[in-house]
Amino acid sequence: MKLTTRSRYGTRMILDMAMHGQNGPVRIKDIAARQGVSVKYLEKLVRELKDAGFVRSRRGPRGGHELDKPLAEISVGDIVRALEGDLSLVECNGEGGPCPRTAECLTRGVWMEAARAMHEKLDSITLADLIAGRTDCAAAGTAPDKPLPGSGGAQGCRRSI
Repeated sequence: MKLTTRSRYGTRMILDMAMHGQNGPVRIKDIAARQGVSVKYLEKLVRELKDAGFVRSRRGPRGGHELDKPLAEISVGDIVRALEGDLSLVECNGEGGPCPRTAECLTRGVWMEAARAMHEKLDSITLADLIAGRTDCAAAGTAPDKPLPGSGGAQGCRRSI
């Protein structure tokens, strides 16, 4: 399994909303400009993230998108599953069910253990963790912003993700 741009851009989009949405919803157009991703592509991703319950939308002149859950309640694994679907590394344990060679396969355990480790790692990292890792703004040559909502007091940095 290879993580696609869907997971990477979707995670960056949600982090951008967290960092720039302190005063209300963030417009996709602004996220696209900051992240260097097309508006059309982000619109597809935001619909799926909205369906998964991570993002809510507001219409109107001050409309846009904002997080619907605290940063600490959204893991990277949650985002990847919402945007990628099946996270199986190999097809022998994927959506199609077990492979007919499962009983005699000597390598199946390796692939299952690797998938488990990947899932555990992605699930162990929350968006609050990612934001908190960016609080050393002095080292990055930027100034800290206000604490981010739902981040447990973590501050964002004024630079792109």
